[in-house]
Amino acid sequence: MCFIRNHVIIVYTWDWITDSCHKYSFKTETIKIKKMKSLLLLSAFFFCPGCKTINSPFDNKMKVPDKTVVLTFDDSVRSHLTVVAPLLKKHGFGGTFFVTHAWMDDTNNYLNWEEIAELDKMGLEVGNHSWSHVAFATPKDAKLLPDELAKVEYELKKVGVPKPVSFSWPGNQFGPEAVEVLKNAGYLFARRGPQPDVPESSVVGLGPLYNPEINNPLLVPSSGLAVPGWTLSDFKTVVDRAKDGKIVVFQFHGVPDGRHPTCTTPPERFKEFVEYLSDNNFNVISLRDAKKYVPPDAGKSDPISKARFIP
Repeated sequence: MCFIRNHVIIVYTWDWITDSCHKYSFKTETIKIKKMKSLLLLSAFFFCPGCKTINSPFDNKMKVPDKTVVLTFDDSVRSHLTVVAPLLKKHGFGGTFFVTHAWMDDTNNYLNWEEIAELDKMGLEVGNHSWSHVAFATPKDAKLLPDELAKVEYELKKVGVPKPVSFSWPGNQFGPEAVEVLKNAGYLFARRGPQPDVPESSVVGLGPLYNPEINNPLLVPSSGLAVPGWTLSDFKTVVDRAKDGKIVVFQFHGVPDGRHPTCTTPPERFKEFVEYLSDNNFNVISLRDAKKYVPPDAGKSDPISKARFIP
């Protein structure tokens, strides 16, 4: 029996199936269609070099519509639940909230796990921002990442939130060893900052567009890193670039952010941003929702995949 996949001819012989020494052998007289299908897939995975994409979590069945925007929010700030989430839901928008335990002792400014679960119940994405919010850019620090991921996943599981598929690099720092850790842990996306490939612009915080065809999904660039002084005009400059297969990915922190004023966005200004997106029919999604736009081989030609960024 044979079939062709990815220009590779795969041949199966009945002798292989009846080999009593093989771990996955079956008797030919009792083999069933279901078992045969499983066997074909298993064999292709182990023996077919052209079938590497069979295990890819991405499929790229859809083109990126113009005006596609991803909104992300870091640090589990209390205003994410009290200000941001209700506004997103009002307009039918998606959003990703990257949570960390780092500042949870400050209950005036940060959410606890039960409150974070409310974001999930609202249909918004809860992502992982590590337990301690430390950098993972060096090989030594990358070894700490599995435990940092697991602690957040455990606390989320206790309050009924599914294991995250998206991660946000703390401090926007990253390295190839930590990227591999995320991949092995089953993460699909990880958002970085605008660096190191920042385009020239008069707008502070403007970064590269996210091209799902090229960018490594574990190194998604921030197309806009919100700063306190952003005006609606600045926001338009960033967001109106969402076209031609490219996605604008925003990185916000608190709205407002009492603990970190250099990262704050005034609520009245954020409301203007959201209303602009709504009035102009932008496709506003969470990071996990970008999965349908990503091809199986995404990131293989992305030079940032081998980069190490430490500001």
